[in-house]
Amino acid sequence: MKTIAIIGSSGGNLYNLGGKNPRKLLDEIENQCSAADFNIAAVQFIASDVSMDQAKASSKTSLFSLDEEGQVTQSPPNTLEQINEQAKQTDEQIAALILNQTVDGLIVMSADPKCANQNVINAAIQRNIPIVGTGGTSMATISAQGANVIAKSGTTGTTNRTRAISFISSLAKYWDVTYKPIIGTTSKMNAENSGSIWKNMNIRGIMVSALPGFIAMALVLALSKIPIFSGLEDIFDIMIGALPIIIAAIAAKQVSNLDEVSIVAGVVAGVLSVNGGIIGGLIGGILAGVFVHYFFQKCISWKFPMTTVNIVTGGLAGLSAGLLVYFLFAPIALFIGDGIKIAIEAAIAYNPILAGLLGGLLIWPAILGGIYHAAILPIVLLEMEKTGVSFLGAIDMVGLVMVSAGINLANIVAPREKGEAAAATPGFLINMGFGTFVEAAYPFMFSNKIVFAGAILSAGVGGALVGLFDVRGTAYVPTFTTPFLSDNPYGFIIAMLAAFILSFAITLIANKRKKVDIVDKGVNA
Repeated sequence: MKTIAIIGSSGGNLYNLGGKNPRKLLDEIENQCSAADFNIAAVQFIASDVSMDQAKASSKTSLFSLDEEGQVTQSPPNTLEQINEQAKQTDEQIAALILNQTVDGLIVMSADPKCANQNVINAAIQRNIPIVGTGGTSMATISAQGANVIAKSGTTGTTNRTRAISFISSLAKYWDVTYKPIIGTTSKMNAENSGSIWKNMNIRGIMVSALPGFIAMALVLALSKIPIFSGLEDIFDIMIGALPIIIAAIAAKQVSNLDEVSIVAGVVAGVLSVNGGIIGGLIGGILAGVFVHYFFQKCISWKFPMTTVNIVTGGLAGLSAGLLVYFLFAPIALFIGDGIKIAIEAAIAYNPILAGLLGGLLIWPAILGGIYHAAILPIVLLEMEKTGVSFLGAIDMVGLVMVSAGINLANIVAPREKGEAAAATPGFLINMGFGTFVEAAYPFMFSNKIVFAGAILSAGVGGALVGLFDVRGTAYVPTFTTPFLSDNPYGFIIAMLAAFILSFAITLIANKRKKVDIVDKGVNA
């Protein structure tokens, strides 16, 4: 039996995708560990009441750990500052387990490798045990330190279940252990449906989860431009109408936490919310989730048969929410959505180069400040709702993905220090192959002010070119395919190459300058 330890925190983006419910997150990992016959030897999970992007030293926080009987326990709530001090003790204990060969592998989620998890990461590196995890910033830093990371990613688009299955699948494959994932909902997780229903609502998480539907629509649009696939234009129109339904289903499931019943309610509500666009679908889904929660509780208290409970909960909740949107909220939702899109188009029409320049210059500060997933990505989806492409989506690809790829490639070609090329390679491959994981550039940006400034400058230049060529596009798809998913492939290619080459060149110069400084210091010493 292999033994693992779990470390990390409720995170920034992770907070919106399961991190705000630590017990459910840890339960899902425990379920998948049981399927692979893995033993959990230790847990150190720092859970705050707010996203770590907005957390302060005084934020209400708890520490989840294992007691002597192997049960997950939660410490009394305290400030984040105090919990971090407690976590350092757990960090030393888990590090000792690793060095004593009691722990064979490590699961990491939005960890802090330079503070709360420093000893564990150092011990894992020393013993070269396999590490799997999510959290772009932390995983990029851990990789850069030379850890044996066998699977890593950012958190965008993941769920508690998909993360847990990914973690255990990677470890099982590494150890050549037979593993069949648990897909169904367990009774333990079904029982956990307490607390305020409104705590489950997270608009940012809903929009991020809906992203694959928008990408599918963009792919259909791109294919429809090829003469042989021109018939797909009708499919594109159908998919536009499906977007509110997708969002409604996700929202209802997230809010109610009742899986299939809530999905049915969300779909019913979404069908009736189509006239309100994706904001209408969002409202309908949230209402459906709330109604599912209360209808379910009432039906159980009235001792209805479970079949009837499902029919009433899924059918009537969805119908009630959908009718409210159809007759009341749809015009308001459509007005808001169109207003946002009109404001963006007006800014672009006033001065497209300036609009692109500002978008590019601000895109890195936005993602570093936690604003990207809260504001920019939802606006990208609003832009894509009608046309399948987005001005901010093009800036995302040019200013974030291509700049990250340029920084990573420079550290592969001419790294400052030994080991940086190995750390940069996975990030570069993910940037180019999947159009995501821009966090891979963080270690190089944070350790060198020239690289950091170069990233912002490169994004600004790329954004200005997006405005100059009036490009609309998207990210989160293989980089080599993005020009073909845009409305101006040649302009998009020029903007992408400009941002890529500029960030590559600046990083290359910064690295060589750093090497010279290191050599000079060595000679002087």
